[in-house]
Amino acid sequence: MTEPGRRERKKQQTRQSIADAALELFLARGFDDVGVKEVADRADVSVTTLFKHFPSKESLLFDEDAEMESSLVRAVRERPGGQSVPEALKQHFVGAARGHADHPLFASFVRLVESTPSLRAYQRSMWTRHETALAHAIAQDIGAPLDDVRCAGLARFALESRDVIFGRPDREQAAEALFGLLERGWAADQQT
Repeated sequence: MTEPGRRERKKQQTRQSIADAALELFLARGFDDVGVKEVADRADVSVTTLFKHFPSKESLLFDEDAEMESSLVRAVRERPGGQSVPEALKQHFVGAARGHADHPLFASFVRLVESTPSLRAYQRSMWTRHETALAHAIAQDIGAPLDDVRCAGLARFALESRDVIFGRPDREQAAEALFGLLERGWAADQQT
């Protein structure tokens, strides 16, 4: 893997600066009480530059959207030989729980999203996109049609389990329980 060039690093730094400024302002004052221009000013960029990096105000808070989708797909495609899809997804979510959910601002971020209708709607549409990409990766993995209902169901259940897992004090135990249910059903289906 090659290192990104100077121009790409600069773009990444600008994008991160915008996302950090947005998070700071939104957490301090609420999403609806902060304008895009204020975020751009805090990040020391123009509004035009802000929108080159983020297509909407809501997307400012979900700056890891593409990385999240890629990591879900990689969890399926790059899992060790013999590991089931549900087990790979469980490992992925346990790792994510250790990273994101333990971040000191995670609880504040969740409260902000849950208390803001436009952010809840954006998050739902983001998860729907991820669900489709994940379902397609699962279907390709088992040689099923891309619209296979079993793959769509597994993707949906796995993504919905994330909120249940992150909401529990013992996230690893919650992941074991939920993905245990998915594993038994998936394994039974794959034997037929």
